[in-house]
Amino acid sequence: MKALIRLSQITLVIFSFILVSCSDDDDGTPNPNQPENNIVETAQATSDLGSLVSALLQADESADNDLVSALSGEGPFTVFAPTNAAFADLLAQLDGFDSLDDFNSTELQNLLAVILQYHVIAGTAAFSTDLSDGQSLTTLQGSTLTVSTTGGVFIQDATDVPAEVTQANVETTNGVVHVINKVLLPQTILDELADIILIPITDLAIGNENLQNLVAALQAANGDLPTVLRGDGPFTVLAPTDTAFETFLDGAQLSDVDVDVLTNVLLNHVISGELLSTDLEALGSGYANTLATGAGEQNISIFFNTDGGVEFNGVSEVVTPNVRALNGVVHVVNTVIDIPNIVDHAVANPNLSSLVAALTDGGNTTFTDLLSDSTQDFTVFAPVNDAFTAYTNPGAFDINDVLSNHVVVGAAAFSSGLSNSYVNTAAEFDTDENYSLYINTDDGVTLNGISDVTTADVVASNGVIHVVDTVIDLPNLVDFVAADPNFDSLEAALTTDGQPDFILTLLGDGPFTVFAPDNAAFQALLDSNDMWDSLDDIDTALLTSVLQHHVISGANIRSGDLTPNGNTITPATLEGDTFTITLPGTGENIADVTDGAGNTGIGITTVDLQAANGVVHVLNMVLIPDTTN
Repeated sequence: MKALIRLSQITLVIFSFILVSCSDDDDGTPNPNQPENNIVETAQATSDLGSLVSALLQADESADNDLVSALSGEGPFTVFAPTNAAFADLLAQLDGFDSLDDFNSTELQNLLAVILQYHVIAGTAAFSTDLSDGQSLTTLQGSTLTVSTTGGVFIQDATDVPAEVTQANVETTNGVVHVINKVLLPQTILDELADIILIPITDLAIGNENLQNLVAALQAANGDLPTVLRGDGPFTVLAPTDTAFETFLDGAQLSDVDVDVLTNVLLNHVISGELLSTDLEALGSGYANTLATGAGEQNISIFFNTDGGVEFNGVSEVVTPNVRALNGVVHVVNTVIDIPNIVDHAVANPNLSSLVAALTDGGNTTFTDLLSDSTQDFTVFAPVNDAFTAYTNPGAFDINDVLSNHVVVGAAAFSSGLSNSYVNTAAEFDTDENYSLYINTDDGVTLNGISDVTTADVVASNGVIHVVDTVIDLPNLVDFVAADPNFDSLEAALTTDGQPDFILTLLGDGPFTVFAPDNAAFQALLDSNDMWDSLDDIDTALLTSVLQHHVISGANIRSGDLTPNGNTITPATLEGDTFTITLPGTGENIADVTDGAGNTGIGITTVDLQAANGVVHVLNMVLIPDTTN
């Protein structure tokens, strides 16, 4: 640093010498095109050089510098003038520097002066026509710049990236200015600021002797990852040590790993955006998305937990946090983070430990084997620990059936694709007769009307997890009626004053087969009689008979139990009459129905909504019993 200060002082002597000895060779003839402003005045009058002016003034805050006066002298000078954007880029490269005001000590102001002197060629006004390819220019700072004229005019400093002249030959009274798109840095400054000059993530890894296996892996992968991690970012990179890679390879060579697999594993260590350890600690725990690809071509989720340090996916600990880079931040980790499947994600999250314990109780591997299957996708609704604490299993169901009721096999259902609808879970009422689960998305995502998704879209290699706040018990028929807004009118009818306790009946053991009219069906019923404005207007006894005509007790009749191409006469309903179901249906109907009164034009639109005490089929018209008997 003392050498740099002496250099600034020598510069003042040079400037003084120039001011005394140089002349402009003016012959006294007026020139109408003669510039009126000197270099400093020209910069002050150019909005895109405002940062250069600020830098000159900031450097002159040190008593060792007087750059403004010097560059206002007779010259001649050639000045390569960085734009405002160029100074912004420089500040982005300097760790801890947000503005030129951060050059706030004599030492730093002298450093800034050295940088600025490196942009000045004294004793000549070199226009672009005076510059040639390969030409070496000695700066006022003492170091040289190299000119390149291939594809434009470029000025090479001590870094790897040259500055481009974006506006040449701005003539002034004491020289010429060439506007450039980068602040030039001499080797002296690179050495002096080595600890704070930020470099791209790739170059940071190349320069770290403990990350050479990572560098080799990046070079071996698809997608030109070294170039990606030199890009704008910002990125958060979890950089495994050489030892971590050796453990991951387990004696194999990097070339033995499938390139596509290697690429995805590496991308699983890259998060878009900059996350410092303090950011993660403020959150405590949670999920981020990496650039790796999982089920449904969605970005893989990664779980972080800051209890006792920063850990990712429960397997990889940060050993060196917050290594700042030009395009993000690097956290050095002690384990390569493989692509997680459903089970890996569940095990990693301590708030799902009760779920994991239930899935593996007594050494049970059925669920872990199933949910580790890489040949098919799954959607898992994962209850948190508090949900298991609150669950009392009022129906005394087999816990394995309850757990299966949280799993959808064969599809990764992401929140963006969910709608008010039913899906089948892995739980079975009987062989190949799976329980139904109602999903409602009117206000968030609610399952069977009782369990809310609190964290959606935890993406794994073989599916997706949605974390929920309540254990989803095996449903009864009433659960579907209460949960599905399409059954609001049915629920209202069942609970109308004067009706028997249908709800209590449908909470019974069953089994029942319920043919459930939707809201539009009930509206059509009201519209059929001018005297009926609401369900309360219907004769109580008649409404009772109508509702009973939709329920068959003692049988769980699914669509597969019906005559495939013909008529099926149902067992007697609670009202006493039968009705006829015809397969296949007409139009959009799955099946057609002729009710007890002989009415046709009735359709079954949804079949086999399976509950623990029966099954529901949805109707588009209300069934009317034979009222003559």
